[in-house]
Amino acid sequence: MFESRRSVIVRRLWRRRCPCVTGPKPGGENADQEALSCLKLVTHTLFKRLRDEQLEMLARSLEARGTDDCTDCVSFPRIELRIGKQRYWPQLLTCKLFRWPDLKHLSQLKRLCICECCGRTPGESVMVCCNPYHFSRLCEPETPPPPYSKLLPSNHWKTIDDSSALPSVTRDEHWCSVAYWEYRTRVGRLYTVCEPSVSIFCDLPRGTGFCLGQLHADGRHEMVRRTRGKIGGGILLSKEGDGVWAYNRSEHPVFASSPTLVRGRTRGLSVHKVLPGYSLKVFDYQRAQALQRSAGPELPDGPFDPHSVRISFAKGWGPSYSRQFITSCPCWLEILLNNC
Repeated sequence: MFESRRSVIVRRLWRRRCPCVTGPKPGGENADQEALSCLKLVTHTLFKRLRDEQLEMLARSLEARGTDDCTDCVSFPRIELRIGKQRYWPQLLTCKLFRWPDLKHLSQLKRLCICECCGRTPGESVMVCCNPYHFSRLCEPETPPPPYSKLLPSNHWKTIDDSSALPSVTRDEHWCSVAYWEYRTRVGRLYTVCEPSVSIFCDLPRGTGFCLGQLHADGRHEMVRRTRGKIGGGILLSKEGDGVWAYNRSEHPVFASSPTLVRGRTRGLSVHKVLPGYSLKVFDYQRAQALQRSAGPELPDGPFDPHSVRISFAKGWGPSYSRQFITSCPCWLEILLNNC
């Protein structure tokens, strides 16, 4: 029997749903089963209101798992979808259905800079994007966060210059430069960023940015090779109105630290764990200005650049980890901000 194109796309979409919507578990609570049934019904309502090309774009984005920066928005009217007592905003529904089953509120989401709707005020458009890979979960800092340890002196570090692997940037207006480190050795030149956002990855089939997989070094430690294998899609770094955001698009945690991530009156810098699919404001412009005004004994101990961010892949550091210093992490980034 001939199957329509639309039916084929819908089947592709349902194959990508989270396990929680496969059906009620035997012996489950009636309330849970009712909520699950409502979720499936409201999803069918959403699919019916999307055009075939929108469903195709949604399926492509799900199958690429967010590794394609060129996927378009999937626009939908800014209205709530209602089934019985259940109400869902379309973007909340698709994020819950395809990425985070425990998602409850829009406030838990952050729109990514790759989304055309990013930066618009809530009432500026009658349409919203419901592509779940145009969103991330907001990272909630650990409580209490492990303190940042002092870095080793800079004369303990060395650099491997693999300049042929990096594109040359001649424009002067850059907002940050990125250095890639393996333990205490910097590999390659500084990567200068002029665009509002940059992808930093090791193995990403689509998209452009800082490809760490192209950086070569002689005699790499086995732990470095294993950690590089976990970077995958890496991070999406973006400069926004309130600060610098990092989105973890890999399948393993990343760990971030900056002077503005200090909580309360804690002395020393804080390291924050960012899970896959989550975003964290790694540098806050307003807090940076406050730190500058309170220069002196209130600033953290040890050598650090007040306008820098450090991010390690897969391995954390600090008192809660076996690695006390970021220079003990196999693969990490130093992001030097310009004109903060």
